[in-house]
Amino acid sequence: MRGFVLGGTHSGVGKTVATLAIIQALDEAGYTVQPAKAGPDFIDPSHHERVADRSSRTLDTWLQGREGLRRNYYCGDGEVCVVEGVMGLYDGDGSSTAMVAEALSVPVVLVVDASAGMESVAATALGFREYAAHAGREIDVAGVIAQRAHGGRHARGIREALPDGLAYFGRIPPREDLEIPDRHLGLHMGQEAPLAPEALGAAAEQIDAERLVDLARVPPKPEPISERSRTRKRIAVARDAAFRFSYPATVERLRERADVVTFAPTAGDALPDCDGVYLPGGYPELHADSLAEAPALNRLAARATQGLPVLGECGGLMTLAESLRTTNGETHEMAGILPAEIEMDDRYQALDHVELRARAETLTAGAGDRLRGHEFHYSTAEVGSDARFAFDVERGEGIDGQHDGLTEYEVLGTYCHVHAESGAFDAFVEAI
Repeated sequence: MRGFVLGGTHSGVGKTVATLAIIQALDEAGYTVQPAKAGPDFIDPSHHERVADRSSRTLDTWLQGREGLRRNYYCGDGEVCVVEGVMGLYDGDGSSTAMVAEALSVPVVLVVDASAGMESVAATALGFREYAAHAGREIDVAGVIAQRAHGGRHARGIREALPDGLAYFGRIPPREDLEIPDRHLGLHMGQEAPLAPEALGAAAEQIDAERLVDLARVPPKPEPISERSRTRKRIAVARDAAFRFSYPATVERLRERADVVTFAPTAGDALPDCDGVYLPGGYPELHADSLAEAPALNRLAARATQGLPVLGECGGLMTLAESLRTTNGETHEMAGILPAEIEMDDRYQALDHVELRARAETLTAGAGDRLRGHEFHYSTAEVGSDARFAFDVERGEGIDGQHDGLTEYEVLGTYCHVHAESGAFDAFVEAI
């Protein structure tokens, strides 16, 4: 599967809308598109999935390593892979868009804001291309998508100003209906704020799909890994409006190793018969009243005291706690398994790649093992005096700045999200 990376000059330049327009244009040209996202993100991929009608892959050198990143790329299914970048092209020490492009050895198309420029768009793109050599980076900036560019003289001026080696792949017109609204964890999810079909169609008409396909390259194949054994265990995975943040690779890995059944706590689903439970991240704060009344949480608490293994990440941690206080001042009882009271804040409390070291054997790691993941949350946890932590934080904030992974019975709750390539979910299956 050949592909290319869509990089940006900076955060907020409009990479997501440009990515969706490209996916639409390639689809209309008859190509099967596999979307992907550079860096840890659950929200942008939800928009990709809505337009491409297939799950978006996460590509991150910190979470997966170069070989793991390539393996995840090749788990995709399509003729062309469109990888949306993160922040500006060269920004990020753990896994930048440039690092992802280097790991895949595919070209970069640069999204440049053209709303107040024309020839300067070419100068900007040339600077990004030349900086690669200056920094010793193997990055091929092959051309531009002009964001918020008018047609006619504006588009023509940008195209004519580009030097040899920098191609013009199209533009995104300046339309208010080509903006995705924000909320505290980023953009609204794809299911909540879809772009109007006519607006996305108008943007797709301005994309040179065939030229992008000609540009795309096939990345190096990853090193093969030994086949993992399948178990007879049954794992229940929460999946509803409150629990949306799980990587496709995570659920794939769990299904590879065990039987997986999903349930929707906020919809009143009972906890299924199972040998273990995974509560991914999401928006429990937006559904705290439903969760407080959810029969599944009462059953989960009872089963936890009997030794049921439960893994909760971020939103899952919040749900496993004693209570959750929202920004409007309301406090809701949660599962009450972990000794913590969670409070939402208007500002984010942590945003970074994370590295954890296990203090002792736990559900996702052996003693002394290191796990890499990421954290992004607006809540804080006030933990009890008897709280026990599973991990020391080597990088990141964790729960209290030094530790992550509250543990009680066979229950583990972390602010850290990990990827399947970390080995954490294999360890979880084997610990059940």
